[in-house]
Amino acid sequence: MRVLLVEDDRVARVPLRDDIAEAGYDVDEAGSAEEALELLGKKGYDVVVTDLRMPGMDGIELLERIKAESPDTEVIVITAYGTVRTAVRAMKLGAYEYLTKPFDNEELLLLLERIRRMREVMEENVRLRRRLEERYRLEDMVGKGHKMQEVFRLIRTVASSDSTVLLQGETGTGKELAAHAIHELSPRRDGPFVKVSCAALSRELLESELFGHVKGAFTSAVKDKPGKFELADGGTIFLDEVDDIPLELQVKLLRVLQEREFERVGGTRTIRVDVRVIAATKVDLLERVRRGLFREDLYYRLNVVPIRLPPLRERKEDVPLLMEHFLRKLGAEGRIEMTPEAMKLLMDYDWPGNVRELENLVERLVVVGAGPRVGPEDLPPEIRSPAPRERGPSLEEVLRRQEELERMIRMLGSSEPRLGNASFEEIVEAKERELITEALRRTGGNKTKAAELLGMKLSTFRDKMKRLGLA
Repeated sequence: MRVLLVEDDRVARVPLRDDIAEAGYDVDEAGSAEEALELLGKKGYDVVVTDLRMPGMDGIELLERIKAESPDTEVIVITAYGTVRTAVRAMKLGAYEYLTKPFDNEELLLLLERIRRMREVMEENVRLRRRLEERYRLEDMVGKGHKMQEVFRLIRTVASSDSTVLLQGETGTGKELAAHAIHELSPRRDGPFVKVSCAALSRELLESELFGHVKGAFTSAVKDKPGKFELADGGTIFLDEVDDIPLELQVKLLRVLQEREFERVGGTRTIRVDVRVIAATKVDLLERVRRGLFREDLYYRLNVVPIRLPPLRERKEDVPLLMEHFLRKLGAEGRIEMTPEAMKLLMDYDWPGNVRELENLVERLVVVGAGPRVGPEDLPPEIRSPAPRERGPSLEEVLRRQEELERMIRMLGSSEPRLGNASFEEIVEAKERELITEALRRTGGNKTKAAELLGMKLSTFRDKMKRLGLA
């Protein structure tokens, strides 16, 4: 342990320095506060022992400077009987302890020993915390339950290979983090990691985004542009929401997976790439295959190594651990403590937005200055008083209804036969209205989540709402 002794009286300083050194501490000495600050700027000290009254800068000002610049450094103040009141002020400013003159040097050595033991305990706690973090986290993913531990095991296992991985899980479960972890643990870690959101672009834009285009391929193609597959050469491409890739583009993607080659939009030159593909979906991709919305051969090419990311409601034991992780990430560790009542509400809540919802909650608590103790009254109303969960139709039931509707449309074609007193078009609209209304009810009116529930793009969902008079 490194100790700095600050005392202007050399006669008092030298014997005290020798006793500290003989006790096994690495000790430096300074004859003034100014000299002490110069040494502090060059070296780090665990403890500063300083006299209170010195010419020039006194011990109080030195204490304030030390705590401002090195808050982890402990300060012991030495004072005369007549300045005990000032010593009490020093304690309020963060001094560890004070000694009144005259004192036995053994008193100081006992204080130093107490600080040494305290720091050893703190360092051991840090080592234990790091060990736990290594066990319970992978890159930025956190989890101690058996489900997440299995996810970590699969990620570590598959990372060393070039196999295609299909990440499955609800929105907010950490699919992008998992993809990034696979890349960072792989031999391709020094190569690029390129992300593509397949749901955010139209068919034309997505094709250009993935495969690039040549000048003149379409009106706005004023120059050649490489696609994401070219940019990911030597690294990893992450295809988020791969289920939204249009059928006509799926053929081209299948070729890249099989042959590792493609042509740019409007081009004739074949481009070869060395890319590892990781795809993600929030829906049952095999169900989409059964409904004819996704190619079966592409599905099996993507589903070489499937990894399911569990929703937070299935691993609530990770909620406290995740909260600590997000507080540390925000630089707010130790600033917020949940009361037992508040923590019980968090553990009882179903977290429909998954880990992302929990992260947003922690950030909100930090930003609004909640704490240091957070009670139920500090939590959002949906967590304090969750609405009764009515049992609506399952997602599979909703998809089955939609499949029936699509089958009717294919059977009847574009004609408008009369079925009883209703036309085909009226029956279709009634069925669509029923599905959309049910999806909105189940998601509390959230259009984005309702669209996800029905397996639609948000833009398509909104168009249908407007056409049916539900907007």
